[in-house]
Amino acid sequence: MKLYEDLMWRGLIKDISSPELEEKLNNEKLTFYWGTDPTADSLHLGHYSSLVTAKRLAIYGHHPILLVGGATGLIGDPRPTAEREIISKDTVLKNLEGISKQVNDIFDGKAEVVNNYDWTKDVSFLDFLRDVGKYINVNYMLDKDIIRRRLDTGITFAEFAYTLIQGNDFLHLFKEKNCILQVEGSDQWGNITTGIDLIRKKLDKTAYGFTMPLILDKFGNKFGKSEGNALWLDKNKTSSYELYQYLINTDDEMVIHYLKVFTFLSREEIEKLEVIHKNNPELREAQQALAREIITDLHGKEEYDKARKISESLFTGNIKELNASEIEIGFKGVPTFELKEESTLIDTLVNNKIASSKREAREFITNGAISVNGEIIKDEGYIINSNIAIDNKFIVLRRGKKKYYLIKLA
Repeated sequence: MKLYEDLMWRGLIKDISSPELEEKLNNEKLTFYWGTDPTADSLHLGHYSSLVTAKRLAIYGHHPILLVGGATGLIGDPRPTAEREIISKDTVLKNLEGISKQVNDIFDGKAEVVNNYDWTKDVSFLDFLRDVGKYINVNYMLDKDIIRRRLDTGITFAEFAYTLIQGNDFLHLFKEKNCILQVEGSDQWGNITTGIDLIRKKLDKTAYGFTMPLILDKFGNKFGKSEGNALWLDKNKTSSYELYQYLINTDDEMVIHYLKVFTFLSREEIEKLEVIHKNNPELREAQQALAREIITDLHGKEEYDKARKISESLFTGNIKELNASEIEIGFKGVPTFELKEESTLIDTLVNNKIASSKREAREFITNGAISVNGEIIKDEGYIINSNIAIDNKFIVLRRGKKKYYLIKLA
C-alpha cells in the first residue's frame, strides 16, 4: 500500500487541509513536524499514537521534526474546561530534557528535535504583535472550536494567544527548514490551520496539515489511562510489566483497531490476527501481539520478555521462577510488611492482619487457601524466616486466588 492508503486503512486521518496532500504524501519526500508541550518529564501512552504515526511517515521516507514546546509549555494550550496550571521555567527545562531523550530513543536518533523557545525567547511583545498578531483576525480565532467552548466559562489572553505562538512555530519551521506539513492530534486542528493561514498571508506559500483521531477505549475514555492515571513511556515511572498488564487486558472489541494504530505490523499480519481473534478470542493472540509490539518498540525485546515472564509466573503461581527485581515489579502496590524476626505462619497471618484471628488463620491454612512463594502450606507451624526468602529479600504470601502480600526482609 502507498502511505496515504495505509494511513486511511489504519484510521489515522481525521482532518486534512487539502486533497492534494494525498499525492504529496505518496510521491514526495516532505519535511513535517509534530509537537508537544513539556508539561511532564515523560510522554504517556496517549501520545504514542501520534509518535507512531510520525515514525510511520519517517519509514516511508519523510523527514520528521519533533518540536518540544519550551515556549508554549510556559503558557499552556487551552483545555476544554479550565486553564492549565502555569509551570516554572526550571520545570519546563527539566521536562524538556526528559521528553527529548524519549523522542530520540523512539526514533533511534533519526528525528530532528527542536525547541520553540530558541526562536521565541528574543522576540519582543511589540514585534510579535506586528509580525504575527497583525495577520490573524480575532473573529477567526473566536471561531476555533477549543476557544469557542471556553467563552462561557472564560479564557485568559495567554491561552487565547496560544494559537498565534503555535502558528508562528509552523511559519518559522517552514522558512528555516522547508517544513511544509504539520501532523497532530485532532484537538490541534485549529492551531494547525492558524499556521497554514499565517504562511499563506506572509509568504504567499501553501502549507499542509492533517490530524489523527483521538484514540479512545470502548467507553469513550482516553486510551492509556489506568484507573485515572497516565501510563508513562518512561519505564521508571510505568514499568514494562504495568504496560503489559494494561495491553494484555485490552477489550476484545478494540484490540484490532489498536493493532492498526499502534503497531508496524502489516495489513496481512493484522488481518491474520483478526481471523484468529474472531475464532478463538480466549487465546488473546491479538492482545499478545499488541503488548509485544508496543513494549518492544518503546523499551526493547528484553523488557517485553521480562514483562511476559512476570505475568505468566504470577498466573501459574511459579513465584520461585522470579528474582527479587521481578518480584518488586510484579507486586508493586500490594500490601508489604517487614520481617524483623521469624514467626510461625499462623502468627504471621494474624500479626499482619491477613487473618482476623488465629481461628480464621487456621481455617485458611487447613483449607489450602494460603501459599508461600507459590506453594500451598497446610502446616500452621510453618516457619517464616530469611531462609525461605527469594534472593534473601522477599517472601510472597497469597490468600485465596488473588490476594497477595509481600514480606520484605528488614
